[in-house]
This record gives sequence, structure tokens and C-alpha cells, in this order.
Amino acid sequence: MRFGYGTNGFWDHRLDDALALIADLGYEGVGLTLDHPHLDPFTPDAFARTARIGRRLSELGLAVVVETGARYLMDPRRKHEPTLVSDEGAELRVDLLRRAVRVADDLGAEAVSFWSGILPAGVSRERGWSRLTSGVERVLATADDLGVDCAFEPEPGMFVERVADALELRERLGDPPRLRVTVDVGHGVCNEPDGPEGAVRRAGALIANVQLDDMRPGVHEHLEFGDGEIDLPGVLGALEDVGYRGLASVELPRHGHAAPLVAERSIRALTRALADSRARRAGV
Repeated sequence: MRFGYGTNGFWDHRLDDALALIADLGYEGVGLTLDHPHLDPFTPDAFARTARIGRRLSELGLAVVVETGARYLMDPRRKHEPTLVSDEGAELRVDLLRRAVRVADDLGAEAVSFWSGILPAGVSRERGWSRLTSGVERVLATADDLGVDCAFEPEPGMFVERVADALELRERLGDPPRLRVTVDVGHGVCNEPDGPEGAVRRAGALIANVQLDDMRPGVHEHLEFGDGEIDLPGVLGALEDVGYRGLASVELPRHGHAAPLVAERSIRALTRALADSRARRAGV
């Protein structure tokens, strides 16, 4: 397991500067959010910029996961819209995700992470599943062609909001090998019935991406470690127990005003927690 940091926590920095800071602090990778401050996949020069970013990542020795949770990339008025389960515009979301898969392929990324969106009022769950599976199938077709893993993230309040829902999505699609799971450990505190460690163990070998943050029960707010109720050594131990060897990236998109300090505090907390976890499990 390697620690990374999400670029959406560095919106006030140029991407080159953010990547250099993240590497200097000892992180081994980044969660790269596609959005206008750093890499807008809808601009004419997007793939030329992707090539430059790929070279920079290589120079700094940083691995990468592509994140697609930009708030207003497609609609300047409605956060996260349209989504895979929207009444209108789902095709635009599919287009974004297929572009993200191509960006991931160009970067040699370990996965593309995405989520369902909020089911509109009055739409039945079965209709929601129909919309979601149809959209994901089209994204997976591109992912299969390029050999890119997709990591589906359960988000509190969305149609797919728990690990059990993500596993049901895989089952409805016939357990496609390229469709795996993103686990946000803070969400485990917020809304998983058996907490973050239980969520990790249930997802197990299907985990392709991990997001790290603290939270409080019932409140979907990303917090610095120590400001919520997560047992950080416990959840890191659970990730090691299931054999996770991918990126685990700090996800603090609302902390960009103090990004260098927050990133430094975070890597210290993670390093201590991992050491504590290993000592705890060794009975020291």
C-alpha cells in the first residue's frame, strides 16, 4: 500500500507545483481529479496536456489514479450534474467517464474512480438500476478495450451509497473483471453498518482505489485525521489484511486554503498510524 494525495485538495496551486509538493512530502502518488483548474478533459488540448502531466508524474516518481468527482465541470449551476442516473444528460456523464478512461490509459493510471449520482425524486429504484447499469456498461466497453480498471465509489446520499450497493452493481452486470471498488474510509464511519474496517473486508480483493479522510457518524464531511472518529491504525491494518497494494490517497477537497500544511500533517498521521497498526497486530 502506498500513500497519495488528491489534487482536488490543491486547487489554489498550479498542478506542477502541487505535484512537486506532494512528492517532496513523501507521498508516492496522486488522485488526479479531472476539472478545469488542473486538467479539463473537454478542452481541445486535453490530451497534449495529459502527455505533459504524464511526463511530470514520471519525473517525480508518482503513481496516479484518475478521479472524476468534479463539482461543476459539466453544469455551472448544478453540482455534479448530470450523472449516470439523471433524467437528462446521462450521455454527457458517460462521455466524461470514457474520456477519463482514455486519460488514465495515457497516464498509465492504476484506475479510474467514479460514482452513481443522486437518483431524482420520483424515479423508482429499478429505473435507477437500469440507468446505472446501462451507463456503466458503455464505460466498461472503453475500459475493456484499453485495459483500464474502473473503481466504483459508494457515496453517502447517492443511489449507490454503500459497499453493498457497489457489490450489487457488479452482480447485476455479471461481475465484470474491470469493474472494481473505491473505498473511502471516512464513508465507513459516516454510513457503513459495520464501519470502515468492515467495508474494507467486504470489498476485499475487489478494492482498486482507496480514499483517506476522517468523518463522524451520519455526517458526510471530509475531515483531517483526528477531527473525526476513525480508527486510522485499524482501517490501515484492515487494508493490509486484505492484501491491498494500490494507492490510498488523502481526500480533503475543502482544505485547499492550507494544502501544504494539511498534506504535511496528513502524511505524518498516516506514517504513525501504519506503524501503530503493525505494532498492534504484532502484539507489541
